[in-house]
Amino acid sequence: MTLRNVAIIAHVDHGKTTLVDRLLQQSGVFRENQRVTERAMDSGDLERERGITILAKATSIVWKDVRINIVDTPGHADFGGEVERILNMVDGAIVLVDAAEGPLPQTKFVVSKALKIGLKPIVAINKVDRSDARPDVVAGEVFDLFAALDASEEQLDFPILYGSAKEGWMAPSLEGPKDSMTPLFDLVLKHVPPPTIEHGPFRMLGTILESNPYLGRIVTGRITSGSIKPNQAAKVLDRNGRIVESGRISKVLAFRGLERQPIDEAVAGDIVSVAGLPEATVAHTICAPEVSEPLPAQPIDPPTLSMTFRVNDSPLAGTEGDKVTGRMIRDRLLREAEGNVALRVSESDEKDSMEVAGRGELQLGILIETMRREGYELSVSRPKVLLQRDEANGELREPIEEVVIDVDEQFSGVVVQKMSERKAELIEMRPSGGGRTRLVFYAPTRGLIGYQGELLTDTRGTAIMNRLFHAYAPYKGEVQGRRTGVLISTDAGEAVAYALWNLEDRGPMMIEPGWKVYQGMIVGEHTRDNDLEVNVLKGKKLTNIRTTSKDEAVRLTPPMKMTLEKALAYIQDDELVEVTPKSIRLRKKILDPNERKKEERRRVAEGV
Repeated sequence: MTLRNVAIIAHVDHGKTTLVDRLLQQSGVFRENQRVTERAMDSGDLERERGITILAKATSIVWKDVRINIVDTPGHADFGGEVERILNMVDGAIVLVDAAEGPLPQTKFVVSKALKIGLKPIVAINKVDRSDARPDVVAGEVFDLFAALDASEEQLDFPILYGSAKEGWMAPSLEGPKDSMTPLFDLVLKHVPPPTIEHGPFRMLGTILESNPYLGRIVTGRITSGSIKPNQAAKVLDRNGRIVESGRISKVLAFRGLERQPIDEAVAGDIVSVAGLPEATVAHTICAPEVSEPLPAQPIDPPTLSMTFRVNDSPLAGTEGDKVTGRMIRDRLLREAEGNVALRVSESDEKDSMEVAGRGELQLGILIETMRREGYELSVSRPKVLLQRDEANGELREPIEEVVIDVDEQFSGVVVQKMSERKAELIEMRPSGGGRTRLVFYAPTRGLIGYQGELLTDTRGTAIMNRLFHAYAPYKGEVQGRRTGVLISTDAGEAVAYALWNLEDRGPMMIEPGWKVYQGMIVGEHTRDNDLEVNVLKGKKLTNIRTTSKDEAVRLTPPMKMTLEKALAYIQDDELVEVTPKSIRLRKKILDPNERKKEERRRVAEGV
């Protein structure tokens, strides 16, 4: 059977997973009466809850006797490590662009990678049914983007389709026909070349890694040459050609619709999964025993943010989770780093802690959330930016991000002001249709930590921010952080409504009556810039004298709700986020107030 391998790439929320849904439905993968969930490719709980794709996944459909392997990729810049590797597996790409928003940073990032390795993309302009759609303008923007990324003349001569994945149609023009995805299927067969097959024994580059409780480690990739059968001898080579392990392939699985089925033989060009090699990972070459040269693997962009994951040592440790020891946390992080090439895990200088470096707050937040759901308890430090020192002149360099903010015109002033306070440079400002302005900045990653919440407050929830790593540039100096202090509990126990009511004029609370607190835990935000220790356990003094004035019922203002991402962005360097399966608490790194004062005096003396 002839083959086509194609990836669907786009910015987050432009409709990749919905498009795959429609392709699966219209190619006859599902039975007439089969119950199918929406966004079938987003199989993880977190993916379904947040409506984003986190892990790249493959599926396969048959159209006019040709098997098309389709890879659905994440659209968020934090998971770019997944996309960079996937492009090695495919021979063509469908670039999906929103008809209203146009090409955004992640589209630019992935398209540049795709053009660099010589893929000839198909452009699909999606969501043309939106009221603010401007498909013709967007088509021009896509052409300009390709030209700016040094596309070859062949790549610039790309075919365009217009349509709506939600309504289930794609067509060569806006007029239609608006009845099916057939034009897209036919274009893939015509425009995407069949996979290039090299001569020689079996070789395959590992691209996606997952573990299965029954089969162990499963590595997915495209077979470059030769063929593979179950029980065949194989060895694993790393990037430099060193042998990692030798063994036997226990199972060969191929994608058939959404299912993976065992097959007797897989041939060059097909995308398959193999099981039975416990050491093989991403970027390793799985090959026949006689092969000595590894396949070239794409270099992965370096991480820009790091966090310290520590053992939870608060007084409430171990009361809500069952995986609490340093060894368990360390093993889990090392397991994660094996499959996620964009993460770097190393031992930290501090006792019982690990340093985890990644692409951004969202990627690290997703990792913490996943661990939390698995029953882990841990405490996490504030995200730190990874700086580099220039070898030539010894100056410090920091990561700079390209930030694109779409905002209503009346709020553009406050956004420019806040971004300039965070040491950002305004590069471009232009109308983006519908009374909105598009602002493009180059901003240091340090300045963007915690800005998302502030941006939504300043713009009444109307702004959309997208960001992408741009380059390392000279250090920009100090960036002002949080301007307020915090309220810290002086004692351990359960918070009392009367005490919280009395403290309301000191600042908004983060806890509710009845919540367990301990000494050194952060219970609210102070209205001033210094920290204040407060007693949230103080009940009302009761007397045996009854008075005519009735006791007024205590009415409390609802507390600030701290989500994981919000908490990570909120804390300062001397604070931690305590994460357990049931709660997220904020605390000071040093719980004892006297020890805290000593540490503060020491830092002042050293001038830190």
